[in-house]
Amino acid sequence: MKVFAIGAITKQPTDEQRQQIMPKEVPDTLKLYLDGKIDQFWFRKDKLGVVFLMNAGSVDEAKAATDQLPLTKGGFMTFEHIPVGPLAPLGSLIQGK
Repeated sequence: MKVFAIGAITKQPTDEQRQQIMPKEVPDTLKLYLDGKIDQFWFRKDKLGVVFLMNAGSVDEAKAATDQLPLTKGGFMTFEHIPVGPLAPLGSLIQGK
């Protein structure tokens, strides 16, 4: 299953908090990528945050992964999790269907 995890910074960490959190946030995010749980990732251009395209068995599994990220655990970021799949109506364009 593919899940878009759309993260938004809900409160800015102080410089001191950022210095403590970011050395953990980046490796934890990269571990999710290297483990195949994050397929692609982007920075948002509309506000501070990220968008992950995740591979998960369920939305709850994707949520459990993003809940463990230091910014989320610290109350600085929240995620919306949206399951996505193939564009089913395209099947009607296949001849013989």
